[in-house]
Amino acid sequence: MAGDPILLTVNAKRYKAFFYCNSVAFVASLVAIILVQSKVMLQTHVLEAAMILDLFGLIGAYAAGSSRDLTTSIYAMALAGAVLVYVVIHVVFFTLNHATNPTKEEIKSVEKRRKRLLLFAVLAATITYQAGLTPPGGFRLQDDSRHHAGDPVLLYNFPRRYTAFFYCNTVSFMLSIALIILLVNPHLYRPAIRSYALAVCTGAGMFGLMGAYAAGSTQHLKTSIYIFVLVVVVLVVIALLLLVFLLKERNNIPEDTAGELEPIEVSSCTPGKEKHVMRKYLMLLGILVASVTYQAGLDPPGGAWQHSGNGYDAGNPIMHDNQRHRYLAFFYSNSTSFVASIVVIIILLLEWKDEKKWSLKVMNTTIVLDLLALLVAYAAGSSRGWKTSMYVVALVTAVLVYVAIHIVLAISCCHS
Repeated sequence: MAGDPILLTVNAKRYKAFFYCNSVAFVASLVAIILVQSKVMLQTHVLEAAMILDLFGLIGAYAAGSSRDLTTSIYAMALAGAVLVYVVIHVVFFTLNHATNPTKEEIKSVEKRRKRLLLFAVLAATITYQAGLTPPGGFRLQDDSRHHAGDPVLLYNFPRRYTAFFYCNTVSFMLSIALIILLVNPHLYRPAIRSYALAVCTGAGMFGLMGAYAAGSTQHLKTSIYIFVLVVVVLVVIALLLLVFLLKERNNIPEDTAGELEPIEVSSCTPGKEKHVMRKYLMLLGILVASVTYQAGLDPPGGAWQHSGNGYDAGNPIMHDNQRHRYLAFFYSNSTSFVASIVVIIILLLEWKDEKKWSLKVMNTTIVLDLLALLVAYAAGSSRGWKTSMYVVALVTAVLVYVAIHIVLAISCCHS
């Protein structure tokens, strides 16, 4: 019947497994939101139980909805178990040779790192869950001699590329879910953070995201290689920025902070607290950019061809064939923004001893460049005419001029 899910027709059992697991996760999340409002419930383990049920529901829904065969679903669920087993083993070996009585400063540092790890886990779980259920290239809408309706287009055109995308995306999703489960209980996350077990999981999850993006955002090997080259380019830019700021620091050259994204009302904070606020602020911006660029890269503007013919391949972006230059401008700007945000997030998640303020300014500058690339991607991908794209750039310029005028007026009022 028209309007019915294709999966319900071709595989009713799998659809029901997905539907009920997803519904359990949804209801459990609503219950958790309600429980958070009660102070009494916060003192019990009811909220933790609801969250864990929510996360296991997500795992079941992902395993059922992201593939069409039982073996792949089992592999997907086994990844989550493997992550949890690894963390437990890592923590056990760590606690054998370390004291279990951390100082107050260590506990405070662990709590700050926990918040940053939780931000990453929420980001990865959100975008990878959606990407796993709606893979790049879309689905077959009709049966034919070789294909079934509801199967991913990319699976038949480029099975190896689809496999790479699927497992990279799945690894990142399962790692993020495992991280959230561990970060719920302080008895689990404190030794796991101090032993850097969660840091290893986070790094693997980030590389999984980049691998999934490289495999799913294009159907050409050369373009996927270019994406990894972008990682090197971003690292080189960050290294150059570090060198510039380091030379300024050593030469005691006054730094012009105009145009920097500074957090509001942090001047009264202690240096340590100010750095923490700045790191959290930059982390939020990095997460915002990474989430929107990941989804836009896997599902580009204009959609993808559903059928092969007339020189087009099913699953290829329509804009790539109709307006190649515009698509390339969008793709590489979006990819640069995505890669830069991932690199910034990884660097911010690392704990550096005696971290200098100028190192955060490097991340700040990188985020600014990241946002500029995002602006170019939006201007190129949101319209099909160069005139409209120029209007978008003009609007941004007008907003910046407006903000600059207000800053000048505010400064003049303070000095008067």
